[in-house]
Amino acid sequence: MASGDQMAEIGEPGDMEEVNEAQGLEDGSSLKSTMERNGKTQPDGPVKERKLGMMKQFRESMKRVGERSPLASNSKGSKDRPYSDQGGDSIDPEVTSLTHQLPPTHSPSLSAGSPVASPLKSPGEFFQRKEGEESAEDSPPSQKKHSRTHSDPSTIGDSLLKKGASIRRSLRLVRNKKDKTLKQEPLQSVTEITVEEKREKKKEEINESYILPEIPLIPPSDPSTIGDSLLKKGASIRRSFRLVGNKKDKTLKQEQLQSVTEITVEEKRAGEESVEIKESYILPEIPLTPLSVMQINELIKTEVLEEAHLNLLSLRQEFQRERDECREEASPMELAKKEKDLSILYRAMQEKVKEIVRNSNSLSSLNKELLMHVARIIQEEEKREAEPGGVVVLGDWRGAWREAVSEGVEATLKRVPLDRPEQNASWLAIHLGLLGKAIVEDLEKVKRELQGSYPPSFNVFSTYMSCYHGAVSQHLNTLQQQVTDLKDYYALLDWIINRYESETIMSSPSLRPEMEAEKTGLSLEEGFLDQLKGKYCMRAKEDMRASLDKILELENEDIWIKKQAPETDDEHFLNSDIHMDIWTNVKSNAVNSKRIDVNLEMRVVCSCLEELQQFPKRFETKLRYCCNSVENPSLWADYQITYINSFTALMEHMEGYRESCPTQVDHLSREVDGLVHRLVQSLEDQFKNDVRPYLRRMMTRKWLSTDEDFQQLYSRTEKLTHRCSQMRPPYVQTFLSCLHYYVVKEYVSQLMKNNYSCKNRKHDKAATKMRAQWNKLKDLFEEMTTHDWLHPVGDHLSNIIGETNKRDIKNHLKLLVADYPDISKKHLSAVLYFRGLMRGRERQVILQRLTELKRELGTAGNIGDNRRALFSDMQVTVTNTDRLADIPFFCFLLPDS
Repeated sequence: MASGDQMAEIGEPGDMEEVNEAQGLEDGSSLKSTMERNGKTQPDGPVKERKLGMMKQFRESMKRVGERSPLASNSKGSKDRPYSDQGGDSIDPEVTSLTHQLPPTHSPSLSAGSPVASPLKSPGEFFQRKEGEESAEDSPPSQKKHSRTHSDPSTIGDSLLKKGASIRRSLRLVRNKKDKTLKQEPLQSVTEITVEEKREKKKEEINESYILPEIPLIPPSDPSTIGDSLLKKGASIRRSFRLVGNKKDKTLKQEQLQSVTEITVEEKRAGEESVEIKESYILPEIPLTPLSVMQINELIKTEVLEEAHLNLLSLRQEFQRERDECREEASPMELAKKEKDLSILYRAMQEKVKEIVRNSNSLSSLNKELLMHVARIIQEEEKREAEPGGVVVLGDWRGAWREAVSEGVEATLKRVPLDRPEQNASWLAIHLGLLGKAIVEDLEKVKRELQGSYPPSFNVFSTYMSCYHGAVSQHLNTLQQQVTDLKDYYALLDWIINRYESETIMSSPSLRPEMEAEKTGLSLEEGFLDQLKGKYCMRAKEDMRASLDKILELENEDIWIKKQAPETDDEHFLNSDIHMDIWTNVKSNAVNSKRIDVNLEMRVVCSCLEELQQFPKRFETKLRYCCNSVENPSLWADYQITYINSFTALMEHMEGYRESCPTQVDHLSREVDGLVHRLVQSLEDQFKNDVRPYLRRMMTRKWLSTDEDFQQLYSRTEKLTHRCSQMRPPYVQTFLSCLHYYVVKEYVSQLMKNNYSCKNRKHDKAATKMRAQWNKLKDLFEEMTTHDWLHPVGDHLSNIIGETNKRDIKNHLKLLVADYPDISKKHLSAVLYFRGLMRGRERQVILQRLTELKRELGTAGNIGDNRRALFSDMQVTVTNTDRLADIPFFCFLLPDS
């Protein structure tokens, strides 16, 4: 409640502007300059004297009213003067006239016509309202309106006190300590009495809405106090209503205040962080008489640890004294009971200490003083561990503290969210990310708060680090038991090897410099990491097999069942994506494992290649089973060419791992080569079966008269060679060379079957036709094959068959033997038989010349160069005329006549 002096210090309405401008000012000089700027203060003017006189009179009047109040029993001057002797002429007319200059201010929340109004509407209505209220019960209605100059003095004193209390409650003005000590106590008692009486009498008149009046301002009587008074009132108003100047100055002043506040908070934090608890301490005085066991236990429960510990020490000393000094008089039962109580209390104290330490890193606000008491208790108990006396107490308090720290760390890890694998496919990756974040946040709190709550000997940060290494290792061991997928094994290994010691977690910049002196690695069990890597490799191998099975299934569903023709790539080769699927799988496993460990990459690749070694045979079996019903030979040929290309490309990709996995690559290469060879052979066999009927009719009477069979042979050969243009190197050259060799050999072999002999000079027609057909076949294979040594054989044989003079046939043998040294007498006899030279001396001379040429070239008794063996692979059908070839040549010579 505002006293009379407080109310006197409030100036006129014109001075309220000075209050608003004075908010935020720091000294009286700024206030003085403001008042001089507004023309309110002049050093020696008559206005100043008049205002000071008015203020002085007002203060004296207010003082007299307070002294005459019957309620102010403790006030000065009220002891010897009864209320009936006090008159109403003590109010100065000037003060009364001033009150009429203040217009009433209505609260915006008060509705029109509301009977309830603020107690302070205006100074004039202040007196009228209260006087009317006090006399309304005993006066007729016509007397409720009183003159403002003939008010009841007793009512005025009571009203002023009540209004002052209302002003204090509304504005929460607080005077300085000096005025508060001197004048607040007597007024508070009056206020309390007045409020209670008003609550009893006017309960029905109290309403939620009210009108806040304007505060009357009267110039102070003392010019030296105007600055202090206005500054104090301005600060109080600003604290109550949070007013900060006018709109123009609001932004500037608010920013200044905020910056100062921020600096203050930062300085405060820096100051708190800089405070370090010293290692040494002074134990408070131990009470001579301890509290009861129940009282000490209650102190422990309520965490009043310092007092509880001192009483526990006192109880311990008391027990020791009773046992040592009063050994004869003391009852063993009593001592045993007290010892048991002491042990129970110590156990309760240690459990409470562990509970506080365990929860200290999870509390939202740290009780630093409580942790300091915990540290001092541990230090004191460590000092008393070797204390003689045989008291049964718990030892190793520092170990119990470390155990509590470890339990708190484990609790922190358990609070990290962990979904089940069936709930979230990325359950482990998400959990490990949250786990790392929780570790960093907790260690930051240890560094920022907990570390400063213990003496240096506790090594708080190092202890928490060690506990985290152990707890995280145990947590990871639990997690790996739930891991079944390759991606989860990868996430676990990657987190352990790459992320835990990185700047993301343990090497975080926020943990420096404390972290620089600490070990950042996990305390994993021996062999745990190798075991985890082995499981990763095994899972990669299993996934590789499952992936290969899926590839076969998709190939069957998309291609084989639908009998869909293979696609071609940008280079116009028949193509399947199986090699890309396999290579992508192996490559992704290699890349991912390399991020973890280079050695792990090699192990994973070798595991994948080992599983891949079985795939070529599985693929071939599935291919033949599913495509057995393919009736279109061209489609079947396309399938075989496609997979020759695919496995060739796959082997090219796998060659990149030969350096790291040479054994596995060699085995895979042999398996792939075997599959490709079998596919090529199957394609070749299909062609042989297709053209065999047409080749059998070569070099026969029908062949000599028609070209139908050769055209079929040529057409099928041409189609196959064109299809082979969509086969990738190097197998395309191998296949075409084999195809070329087969066509040449089978074409020439028809001469060795002795199915037909050209008579009546038909050998010329046969030679011409043979040369023409041979040229077509030579042109077909000329740009596709590497067996160009097969080209001359057709010309050599055509020359022998088409030679008109039998004696000149032997002249064509030299080139034939030079190009094909594996030709024998049987082969040449078959050619001569087809030419029509079945017997006679000329035939024997030709065969003898062949023998001589083979002897001259050094090829007698062998087939010559195995790489150019043509005739040695041809079987010859023996005829009766061939038996004459074995008769010596001299037997055919005639005797001299």
